[in-house]
Amino acid sequence: MAIVIDMPKLSDTMEEGVIAKWNVKEGDKVESGDIIAEVETDKATMDVEVFDPGVILKIIAKEGDAVPLGGKMAIIGEEGEDISNLLDDDAGQSSAPEPEASKSEQEKPAASVNGNGQKADDKKAAAPQTDTTTEQSDDDGRIKASPLARKMARDQGIQLQDIDGSGPNGRIVKRDVENFKPSEAPTQKPAPAAQPAAATAEDEDIKVSQMRKTIAKRLAESKFTNPHFYETIDIDMKKAIELRKSLNEMSEVKISFNDIVVKACAVALRKHPDINASWLEDTIRKHGSVHVAVAVAVEEGLLTPVIRNTDQKGIQQISAETKELARKARDKELQPQDWEGSTFSVSNLGMFGIDEFTAIINPPNACILAVGAIRDVPVVEDGEVVPGKRMKVTLSSDHRIVDGAKAAEFLNTLRGLIENPMNMLL
Repeated sequence: MAIVIDMPKLSDTMEEGVIAKWNVKEGDKVESGDIIAEVETDKATMDVEVFDPGVILKIIAKEGDAVPLGGKMAIIGEEGEDISNLLDDDAGQSSAPEPEASKSEQEKPAASVNGNGQKADDKKAAAPQTDTTTEQSDDDGRIKASPLARKMARDQGIQLQDIDGSGPNGRIVKRDVENFKPSEAPTQKPAPAAQPAAATAEDEDIKVSQMRKTIAKRLAESKFTNPHFYETIDIDMKKAIELRKSLNEMSEVKISFNDIVVKACAVALRKHPDINASWLEDTIRKHGSVHVAVAVAVEEGLLTPVIRNTDQKGIQQISAETKELARKARDKELQPQDWEGSTFSVSNLGMFGIDEFTAIINPPNACILAVGAIRDVPVVEDGEVVPGKRMKVTLSSDHRIVDGAKAAEFLNTLRGLIENPMNMLL
């Protein structure tokens, strides 16, 4: 009996997936557990496997197609089995072999597209070939490009003949379209020498990725649904700087100030369970475990991988896990267990020279801490003005869960831990 392979839910926030690559073709035999496709989600590129053996009878969604959750990807069954009852109009349209432009190319006379020297009738053979013909490189007259690259170029209004391919035999691939700049296209007609070059910049439309769509939706929901309020404190970083220097002299893993902040947050959350909470409409859940998410900037946005049981781990272990999760985020290797289940978040822009900022809460967390840069400032100690090292942090809180006094108590505990960091190592 034929079975429809639907788009699975590969992340907690996923609403649709883009077919990045098919590992099979129609007619191939597959076994349970075989990886048949790679799908780009809002978080990473994930594998899709089959759970039943059979033959790939129909591939419905092409590479580059966005398929909603539960949408049809392919059909497997026994060889020769009738699947007409499983195909609807949408499936038939999705499996059409060529778009309009490609059909028109295929309908051209043989003299204008043949690469083997075959002659058409006299009238057609006498017709001069166009520039498009000379630029075509495939045996069938089409420019060499992957299906995903074709779709991306079509969506962005880019002519394939303007792109230099970096794939095998000059094939245009996804990265070529992503890296293409309109200014790189060959100039068709040089500007008259008498006219000065116009100092204008061209508009650039960038297709929104699955990741960016989800980030936009979730942050908009958080900002406009969760009543945010903000509290900022200034922390003396002198002893934290000394601790970091001492740890880095002994540790094989380089400790960052962010690792110290994450550890301090985890210890403070254990002492203030009202901050380690989530809003569940009819109830407020105070989490028994402390799982701190660390914001990681990637090319397409921001990901928040999670360090689990953060309060039970040392600074060295937190540092090692953070570095590995950041690498996986940049390489799109994060798995659902890497980003789900956080109870608190930390976002640090200090390394970019930002002194102070406010962050949008990462739902369903109650709070997120925004960490600024360490500043050289004059401070008063024992009645004298001396050089100081200070860092501002701002706590964004969901007022449905956390009141101002409770947020202030958490921040004061956090400041005490960072200013006397040996207390969180005991």
